Amino acid sequence: MQYRASGPSPFTLNCDGGTTGTVFQNAEVEPHVAVDPSNPNNLIGVWQQDRWSNGSSRGLMSAASSDGGQTWTRTPLPVSRCGGGTFANGGDYARATDPWVTFAPDGTAYAMGLVTTGASFEAGSVNAMLVVRSTDRGRSWSAPTTLIRDGAGFFNDKNTITADPFAAAFVYATWDRLVAGDAGGPSYFSRTINGGVTWEAARAIYDPGPASQTLGNVIVVAPNGTLVNLFTQIDRVSATSTVSHLDVIRSFDRGVTWTGPTRIADLLAVGTRDPQSNVPVRDGASLAQIAVGASGHLFVVWQDARFNNGNFDSIAISRSTDNGATWSAPSRVSAAGAAAFTPSVHVRANGDVGVTYYDLRNNTAAASLLADYWLARSSDGGVTWTETRVATSFDVTTAPQAGGAYFLGDYQALVSRNNVFVPFFVKTTGDLSNRTDVYAAPAVSVAAAAQQTALQQVLAQLTRKPEIASRAIPSDFRITDGLRRNTSAQAERSMRWRVPQWGEKTMRADVAPP
Repeated sequence: MQYRASGPSPFTLNCDGGTTGTVFQNAEVEPHVAVDPSNPNNLIGVWQQDRWSNGSSRGLMSAASSDGGQTWTRTPLPVSRCGGGTFANGGDYARATDPWVTFAPDGTAYAMGLVTTGASFEAGSVNAMLVVRSTDRGRSWSAPTTLIRDGAGFFNDKNTITADPFAAAFVYATWDRLVAGDAGGPSYFSRTINGGVTWEAARAIYDPGPASQTLGNVIVVAPNGTLVNLFTQIDRVSATSTVSHLDVIRSFDRGVTWTGPTRIADLLAVGTRDPQSNVPVRDGASLAQIAVGASGHLFVVWQDARFNNGNFDSIAISRSTDNGATWSAPSRVSAAGAAAFTPSVHVRANGDVGVTYYDLRNNTAAASLLADYWLARSSDGGVTWTETRVATSFDVTTAPQAGGAYFLGDYQALVSRNNVFVPFFVKTTGDLSNRTDVYAAPAVSVAAAAQQTALQQVLAQLTRKPEIASRAIPSDFRITDGLRRNTSAQAERSMRWRVPQWGEKTMRADVAPP
């Protein structure tokens, strides 16, 4: 069962003060969701409302549910002019993007977003990271707190926020801060140690150097209190080429100090395209997601073409059983033979792992681009998987356009409450006046799905080894020059969708942005 969380846009014409580009009124993209640990019936979702073609949206919308995701009450976040932001309350910005939400163990919620004063992420536009807080489960939100604000010299990008599940007063925010002139992009960090009353000055916690940057920083907190920050590192190795890899850094003192990076794997994503038109889908190809279980085991998922000879992306997973010190070789989660994109990952209290993603297995040669949304579940630590279709085929070509690509969001979300996973995702509607909506889809009970007859259990054991082998990296896989070119081109596209001037100072544009 799917329950719609979004609704008609509350934003009025020119509420942002007037700007350029095409606005997709009523279109919602890039959702995130959190569950109240003090009452799992309470959920808060956030998303971009009224997406612009040339970057960001009119504002960030939140929605609160007190019945496990079946009904929702929507409230704009006061981080942009359309959402109620003003000069007086600190939210006087034209656009907002990258919404993220988290619950502290005492039920306090925190939401974060990237805001800009300009029409796009161009030089000269002021950009800032804002945090708002709710003490009534998302029914209302505080005035914004500014964690950092920059002009033309820096661009702050791709933020996340994580409440410490073991210490209600501690909340951690992280993002990358790009230096003008392609001079690097370190991981930045701020935290509150008093429940959001004040925030520490933002600072770099990892700097990969002037020819490199991080992207997609996201923190999880292990049961022993260790903070694990996952990110993509993009290294410019020549005037025409980049390489990307996934790394973590860790903190054993709640963010005061951090280790150096630990490599998880190369990121070998080539990105998703419409096979008929070759129009790209702006997906999560340059972003990975991370989750931690009650056991302390860590799981990272991302798009990767290594399972298909570099032809298209599948969903890869790697796991760590030693607090992030070492990581397993990547294995495939998604079904074989179909391009898959934009994964999310979550671990239930009993250790069951869930991964959601879109794929194109039911796409046809027709003019449309049909995608389905799936939940894969594993009860053996991410070794073997069973699938459930969350959303049946919908046409991606009717999604909002972002830089010439179809856009559902750089990420989607997955949580759980009680004994069910709750995917939180966007799909198209077929109505061009309301192109996309956000849905919550409490999935089939994991406990019920895990019940098997004795015969089924025997058959499962017989097929386990062949399945494990089929999900491993092919023995003949090699990273060819052609794959390197394609992954480099995808990294460049991903960054230029986010920052149109990215790479102009240090790279020759072998792949122009669409």
